[in-house]
Amino acid sequence: MKIKKGDKVKVIYGKDKGRNGVVEKVYPKSNKVLIANINVYKRHVKKSEQMPKGGIIDVPRPLDVEKVMLVCSKCGKATRVGFRVEKDKKIRICKKCESKI
Repeated sequence: MKIKKGDKVKVIYGKDKGRNGVVEKVYPKSNKVLIANINVYKRHVKKSEQMPKGGIIDVPRPLDVEKVMLVCSKCGKATRVGFRVEKDKKIRICKKCESKI
């Protein structure tokens, strides 16, 4: 998977199109990422010990990796991710400005 935890990404499809966020968690088996304050849905919760009042809470849901693009730290644009081998290490590069990510 080309996107990792802590990467800054931009949503390119869906209801949150155009918004930026930071990846909190990556689910490689299902090809999904969890992004802070993106793809948030309402959930009705019964009364319980953890939630004594119950009510409606906001729950972030994971997004498909295909719906997000990595934002380059140098040029600041949404870009595809490439790879390059330097000194027996595989590093990620920005396809637009060729800088390390």
